[in-house]
Amino acid sequence: MKKTLFIFSIASTLCFTSCEDMFSPAIENILDIETAYDRPLYAQGLLLNGYTRVPTNSWSFNDVATDNAVTNDRASDYLKIATGQWTAINNPFDQWRNSKSAIQYLNNFLTLTDKVQWATTEPVTAMFNDRMKGEAYGLRALFLFHLLQSHAGKSNSGELLGVPIVLEHETLESDFNHPRATFEDCMQQIYADLQKAEDLLPLDYEDISSESQIPTKYQSIGINVSDYNRVFGDHFRLRMTRRIAQAIKAKAALQAASPAYSSGNTTTWADAANYAALVIQQKGGVAGIDPQGALFYQSASVNTMNEGRNTVEILWRVDRGDVTSNLEADHFPPTLFGRGRLNPTQNLVDAFPMANGYPISDAANSGYVATAPYDNRDPRLKNYIVVNGGTLGVNNTAINTAVNSPTNDGLNKVETSTRTGYYLRKLLRTDVNLNPSSVSGQYHITPRLRMTEIYLAYAEAANEAWGPMGIGTHSFSAYDIIKAIRTRAGVGTTNGDPYLEQVKNDKDLMRQLIRNERRLELCFEGFRFWDIRRWSENLTEVAKGVSIQNNAYNIINVENRVYESYMLYGPIPYSETLKYNNLEQNNGW
Repeated sequence: MKKTLFIFSIASTLCFTSCEDMFSPAIENILDIETAYDRPLYAQGLLLNGYTRVPTNSWSFNDVATDNAVTNDRASDYLKIATGQWTAINNPFDQWRNSKSAIQYLNNFLTLTDKVQWATTEPVTAMFNDRMKGEAYGLRALFLFHLLQSHAGKSNSGELLGVPIVLEHETLESDFNHPRATFEDCMQQIYADLQKAEDLLPLDYEDISSESQIPTKYQSIGINVSDYNRVFGDHFRLRMTRRIAQAIKAKAALQAASPAYSSGNTTTWADAANYAALVIQQKGGVAGIDPQGALFYQSASVNTMNEGRNTVEILWRVDRGDVTSNLEADHFPPTLFGRGRLNPTQNLVDAFPMANGYPISDAANSGYVATAPYDNRDPRLKNYIVVNGGTLGVNNTAINTAVNSPTNDGLNKVETSTRTGYYLRKLLRTDVNLNPSSVSGQYHITPRLRMTEIYLAYAEAANEAWGPMGIGTHSFSAYDIIKAIRTRAGVGTTNGDPYLEQVKNDKDLMRQLIRNERRLELCFEGFRFWDIRRWSENLTEVAKGVSIQNNAYNIINVENRVYESYMLYGPIPYSETLKYNNLEQNNGW
């Protein structure tokens, strides 16, 4: 009976439905944008789309396209471009679609936020509106920075161009055929947006306890402590803040002042140093450096970062989420049930000095022994890289990378073995267990901004602006920063770091040291490729490794780096230049 009634019901529906209704598409369940005015969650979704698109939300491991590392993943797009297949069509560094889409969402948000009823009272609505506009401006500046990093470059006439500056929400009727703005105009837009963000945002999101802590502009409209905490309290710790906006300004200025870009804009090394100094001063100056900052990924730091809290080292990060083991599964050696994807190079290993501070190339002072190459080295070497005989994993398993290794960890033993004689250690939780009989994950954090990056930005810019010992209007020099970073690392701590003392009066030698410290401190975090390019240095250094057999260490060439000189700047996507005749391609592409 039930079946008969069901069939009758369908038949009745067909009989009383017109042909037009049957064969015309149903109205889609898409809300008009005006709906956002009284649905704040809908409006906020436009803003949150910006957060989900931040390029540093996950590790890129693009070091494998540089002299820092190679990969055993033969399908890697970074491997392809590093070995001669980088084109305006095949570009894993592309930010055109992602960052421009993010800016479109943010522009859309900015057109409607003033009309949204964010709360039931006008004063609280005003605070919410201020905060989220500040977030949107900060994010828009960040995405414009990433567009410049990936796509700024010189035209055929030699002019340094940025990308089109789009500040309005575009619709189907908009003209998308925008010319590229100059690099200078793009930098000024970044600074303008960041200033708006700074004006609207708190330094940090933390609960306050007294009305005296409420900014004057909110006191005047009757805001109380509870209202203020509702909008600017600790529930929003992972959102854009004034401090983060200031750090982004330092990051953008450092790029703009660098050799590859300095001729095309007015940002100076002193500007970059001053912007970084402000962030450092607000964190306690040189004395405020986090003693555990270089090991931010280990349990002692990660386990404290719950409920949006950060250590002193972390300025901004992605939510740590659930416990996982994916990172270790990709990078642990085969013995530990991993795929060994990233293999640090001998080039990078050689960049780590001895524990006494001297580079290993200084035969007279370093004490380096070629037959025991990992002894008495900078402690960061074994913290960041698994060398032959190093240990890893929950049981401190010894990893044998020699050619005649009895395990699959040996050089080129199987597809997932190391190609260089080294495995990645940095970023990995050594307390993750991948054994199929007892798999266990751990919490991980991915920083978007670290204080160490800002310290190094200041050191680099201050050295260029005022020399190694110069301080400008601040209380610390490039020398002071590098001394603190090396001391934290355990370098030169027993002998006063004579190498640093040797170079502190030589701007050129200090530049080399600062760049090397940046290479070591930020390795595998996605900086090396961009640094080489902004410094206008050589991208074609051969990636080297070590072949160990019968206790003999032989340096080997692992992978050639094939880049052309014009590749110091990335391309505009080929498809975009086909669609828009006002969009000029960078020279060489």
